[in-house]
Amino acid sequence: MRKVADCRDYPSESNCSLTIAGEEEEVVRAAAEHAASVHGHENTPELRDQLRGMLKDEVPQHA
Repeated sequence: MRKVADCRDYPSESNCSLTIAGEEEEVVRAAAEHAASVHGHENTPELRDQLRGMLKDEVPQHA
């Protein structure tokens, strides 16, 4: 099942609205890079583990 990381679920000073969806490892990798480059976090194994725990299952959108 595809996973989602949504910055809107975690308030930040920048009011980031980015949502990342895909396979779990893809989302964790992209979210960690985003957290480091935009939010100033250090891209560490601990951060990636924390992000992995915050992922939600993607809810399919039907047209």
